[in-house]
Amino acid sequence: MRTLKRIKSQDKAVQSAALFSSSRRVRFIAVACAVVFLLVFCQLNSSVLWLQGISISLHQESTGLKGRSYTKTAEAIDNLLGGLLSPNFDERSCQSRYQSSAYRKPSPHKPSSYLVSRLRNYEELHKRCGPKSPLYQKSIHQLKSGHSMGLMECNYLVWSPFNGLGNRMMTIASAFVYALLTNRVLLLHITEDMLDLFCEPFPDSTWVLPSDFPIKDLEKLNLGSEQTYGNYLKNKKIKTDVKVMAESLPPYVYLHLEHDYQHLDRLFFCDNDQQVLAKVNWLLIKSDIYFVPGLFFLSLFEDELKWMFPERETVFHHLSRYLFNPTNSVWGMITRYYISYMAKADEKMGIQIRTFSWMPISIENFANQILACSWQENLLPSINQNITQAGTNGGRTKAVLITSLNSEYCEKMKSMYYEHTTSTGEIISFSQPSHEETQHTEKQTHNQKALAEMFLLSYCDVLVTSGWSTFGYVAQGIASLKPWILLSPKDQKAPNPPCRRAMSMEPCFHAPPSYDCKANKNFDFGAVLRHVKHCEDVGNGIKLYD
Repeated sequence: MRTLKRIKSQDKAVQSAALFSSSRRVRFIAVACAVVFLLVFCQLNSSVLWLQGISISLHQESTGLKGRSYTKTAEAIDNLLGGLLSPNFDERSCQSRYQSSAYRKPSPHKPSSYLVSRLRNYEELHKRCGPKSPLYQKSIHQLKSGHSMGLMECNYLVWSPFNGLGNRMMTIASAFVYALLTNRVLLLHITEDMLDLFCEPFPDSTWVLPSDFPIKDLEKLNLGSEQTYGNYLKNKKIKTDVKVMAESLPPYVYLHLEHDYQHLDRLFFCDNDQQVLAKVNWLLIKSDIYFVPGLFFLSLFEDELKWMFPERETVFHHLSRYLFNPTNSVWGMITRYYISYMAKADEKMGIQIRTFSWMPISIENFANQILACSWQENLLPSINQNITQAGTNGGRTKAVLITSLNSEYCEKMKSMYYEHTTSTGEIISFSQPSHEETQHTEKQTHNQKALAEMFLLSYCDVLVTSGWSTFGYVAQGIASLKPWILLSPKDQKAPNPPCRRAMSMEPCFHAPPSYDCKANKNFDFGAVLRHVKHCEDVGNGIKLYD
């Protein structure tokens, strides 16, 4: 009996030991699995980062970016631009959207968190109210009714093109700011000459106005059209009464904000008029001027603008990078040219040349003005007249990109630096993507080349631009550069000094209103530009105050 009890006791001990051993094994296996999982996870993470680094390195080598002073690592590349861009796109459909940032220095200007939030909210609004949505169809029904309606969930701003591509891009950006401020959906009337230029900027929707839009011939609206806000005021079809009912207002109003707009149309920049326009469901707009500075003049919008753009001169900079991403066909033009002519240079300089019939100057005189500016500001080294002298400055190279309708400027400077050495020993190369001779805004291919050249200019380290040219404004804004502006000629002669450094990267507001709505009187020219401290290219400059 005792032996049997002892055996049973031993069996229990063995079972307990076995259970204890089994429990330890389970815990050991669990810990071991956790350690292995962590090791694998860390290895995968490091492999992903390594692969990202390899991918970026290969991209930089293929584009000539590797080895430059601002070459970016996997961690440094911010292809969403501080949250400015939405990640909800297929990169293959628009390669420039997430790749373009690798071609230029990081912007020192970061978008405010409030602007980022407003853009995401706008994208949701655009998706909810955009073309083909039930709410859009409801708004079209209202448009056909003959009057506006109160409490519509979706209101719209329809943009129509006018003048060159630079003007169009500045006015699209201006219209988008106005749409943000007034909670409207921006739609673009895209004509054939604007096809295949820009990617869609808003996820899961389109900003293209449908072809069956009931109002036809939008591009024919002008200063004399009866539907302009100014003519509605003149003919007393609209009264500036903040208590006016939406049902008493027309179904749409045309905002004529071109350079020739008159006093009544300029009341657009008055608070009371904005309160009336807010009750009109559809606004149509055509402009050729950058009118964002005028929006800062409205107390209704002042706080919202300050929150979105704490740095007042960054409006076009941020929105141009958000709105204007070249399509794959244009992006191909940009990258092929960049790799071939610009990528390997130690420094890149852009010279944007534009002359106007109302400010004539000979090619010889303007070329001399460009060289005088470049030498005076130490943007280009002077040349040695002794053509037999040789030597370089350690092989330092500078690629000069020239954009012009005329090829003679590039050929003249290229020959000069080919036939002579430079005072610094630098090697200077010149290239010009196209020379169309005359502007053909009505041609799609012309506009594609123009867009490609604006972006190529924006990849330069320094810029020299022509006064009054919106082409240059776009390039400097995208690049966040303050260019040297070639001042306008006088009596067909180059001015002295030949150029002046811009105080801002914002485009100039060429035709600001001269009426102070609050004081009910005219104010000093340029007061509306108080948030922008430049217009150096307009005459002798405008004196501004804060």
